[in-house]
Amino acid sequence: MTQKIGYIGLGIMGKPMACNILKAGFEVVVHNRSRESVQELVADGAIEAHSPAEVAKQVDVVFTNLPDSPDVEMVALGKDGIIDGAHEGLIFIDNSTIKPATARVIGQKLAEVGVLSLDAPVSGGDIGAIEGTLTVMVGGPEEAFEKVRPVIEAVGSSITHVGGLGDGQIAKAANQIMVAAQMVAMGELLIMAQKAGADPKKVVAAIRGGAAGCWALDNKPQRLFSGNRNPGFKAYMQAKDLGIIMDTAREFGIPLPAAAVHSQLFNAMVEMGMRELDNAAVVGVIEKLAGIELREDS
Repeated sequence: MTQKIGYIGLGIMGKPMACNILKAGFEVVVHNRSRESVQELVADGAIEAHSPAEVAKQVDVVFTNLPDSPDVEMVALGKDGIIDGAHEGLIFIDNSTIKPATARVIGQKLAEVGVLSLDAPVSGGDIGAIEGTLTVMVGGPEEAFEKVRPVIEAVGSSITHVGGLGDGQIAKAANQIMVAAQMVAMGELLIMAQKAGADPKKVVAAIRGGAAGCWALDNKPQRLFSGNRNPGFKAYMQAKDLGIIMDTAREFGIPLPAAAVHSQLFNAMVEMGMRELDNAAVVGVIEKLAGIELREDS
């Protein structure tokens, strides 16, 4: 029998992910604070619910995709939360990026009412969410993972069961260390090239096929050169993720000197009024420091 799926949190990432689950042939129940996204999915065949508890009561699997640890904790464990609609056999999957410790606490609390939990953060930005090609890092019981693998395959092309509960979030933290490093390095090399007198577009063309090649250079410079700094992944979310990384580093006594600097740069970006821009727009902080602006295509 086909599983009935719930999806809570229909933002830049959650909405297209829920849409892809719907397109894969699953019956989908959706809930979100903003009604517009709900109505769009209902028009495509989804079922509307008015609380997380209402979603949980009528589905086999319930996903969340929310901004931060307190949001997931409230939706999962708070009043009219998933725990209030929990039933034996329900599987909870969190696609948010939150603290590993929070993922473990939520999973333990839900286990007390018969719910299996997976932390399954994703990477790949809005493009990956729309195209269903996300990288999914899963932590939690393997038995639950195998039951929901067909649903996860509707949203991701690279799916890895990393280990126990919370381990998916550790993998995502590692991912975000690399993402932040790429975005900052890209901003620096673009501004260095321009200020030193070279054409940054030609510099990118020259280096992207060599050892400097990476996802950031393949996907972001073209948008920056066209003047597009609209979000695929918002800067304030990158700053939040780096905060999770630094909290985790302090918890386990891990030295992360480069990540600490990148965290400061993204926090500065937020303070400078660029919180809603793409994380690649951290180049704006480098622009301010260098006293020039990246040339856009004419």
